[in-house]
Amino acid sequence: MVFPVPAPLRARSSSPADLVDAAVAGDPRAVARLISLVEDASPQLREIMTLLAPRAGRAQVIGLTGSPGVGKSTSTSALVGAFRARDLRVGVLAIDPSSPFSGGALLGDRVRMQQHATDPGVYIRSLASRGHLGGLSWATPQALRVLDAAGFDAVLVETVGVGQAEVDIASLADTTLVLLAPGMGDGIQAAKAGILEIADVFVVNKADRDGAEHTYRELKHMIALTGTVDGRWQPPVLKTVASRAEGVDEIVDAIADHRTWMAGRGVLDARRRRRAADEIEQIALTELRARMGDLRDATLLDSLAGEVVAGTVDPYTAADRVIAGMTGEGAIIG
Repeated sequence: MVFPVPAPLRARSSSPADLVDAAVAGDPRAVARLISLVEDASPQLREIMTLLAPRAGRAQVIGLTGSPGVGKSTSTSALVGAFRARDLRVGVLAIDPSSPFSGGALLGDRVRMQQHATDPGVYIRSLASRGHLGGLSWATPQALRVLDAAGFDAVLVETVGVGQAEVDIASLADTTLVLLAPGMGDGIQAAKAGILEIADVFVVNKADRDGAEHTYRELKHMIALTGTVDGRWQPPVLKTVASRAEGVDEIVDAIADHRTWMAGRGVLDARRRRRAADEIEQIALTELRARMGDLRDATLLDSLAGEVVAGTVDPYTAADRVIAGMTGEGAIIG
């Protein structure tokens, strides 16, 4: 948490407006408090998002994903350094596995990123996945909005790890980096995991190890097999040694090229609209699940379930009655 602190902030007693103003002014404690309120689904969250909405929309969002062990945290740290060398403010959201006891992030703020701990232009925050599928935390989109509104030029989102279902990062990020490493699985396994489809830039990390050239050539071959479509972005394959910051500037250049390509074709706006639509849907579904819980507590849902079991009502009609009851279109008839 590495902003200069302009003035003492009584975070827990501050109003949402005070917190937002302080975060925009560069107070890291206000940023931290806002993200904590997001994670806790605070009753103040609606007001906070209303205040943040007109201030967001400028940050470039970069997702990093890949199998555990490919060097995501090291690569993230190296990218932070590269962006800072270009005088850009950088935020990092590192999604960690959750503790089964506390529900909090197991790894906390990443040890490998501590070299940036005294840099006032960097903010690093770990978020617990809390069992959420897709490699992200459910709070990630709104935590991202906090950092965006706080004036960060680039926000790096590092996922838990990629798998066949863990590709949500592609819908969240403007540019998605997929990291691979020698000995961590071949291109066919990458294709099975679905990451060939989500990658905007491929990065073969640990390129100084045996097998790196084979992994590089195999990825290039797999991409070539998909064919070239006129006007479609062709993801580059880059080699890096993140632990020594080798090849990292080339990644930053590829990210810039991808952004220019997207902006010139309306793809960037389309991605951000899709991101907003996904966020709206997630919030709506969360609210509906909460109302379903209220119905279950009131035994109304159980009553309908009994009618379905008895054969007096079919499940579609029962579902229609539940929806009508939740939306105020009519009463649920038990």
